Amino acid sequence: MTRMTTFSSPLLLGFDAMEKTLERVAKSADGYPPYNIERIRGDEEAGDKLRITLAVAGFAESELDVSTEENQLIVRGRQTDDTEREYLHRGIAARQFQRAFVLAEGMRVTGAELKNGLLSIDLDRPQPEKLVRKINISVRD
Repeated sequence: MTRMTTFSSPLLLGFDAMEKTLERVAKSADGYPPYNIERIRGDEEAGDKLRITLAVAGFAESELDVSTEENQLIVRGRQTDDTEREYLHRGIAARQFQRAFVLAEGMRVTGAELKNGLLSIDLDRPQPEKLVRKINISVRD
């Protein structure tokens, strides 16, 4: 039996990658670490500016990795257990995480900053140039 999806319409050509991306996003529904996404107001001509802020208390800069892969922003955190300490109670576990954000076409990461346990990642999307292209019609008789 063939699976029918929204993107299988003959009018939506070349959206296969978007369908796969949506499936990946749906599967990564883990809520750790919590995050905010905010729009940074500024000059209208400069384009969209966004800031993603993740709560990464307890992680050092060396334990965090921010990268882009294809059209995704991926933030990874890796903590290692400290075997030299003897805990009487351990309520804060050394934990690993991976959080992925799908980036729209043209979005770019402009910087990342770790301050007071919050990792802020700034993104922007410059205004695209208006591109109008004339397509010549050839006549064959």
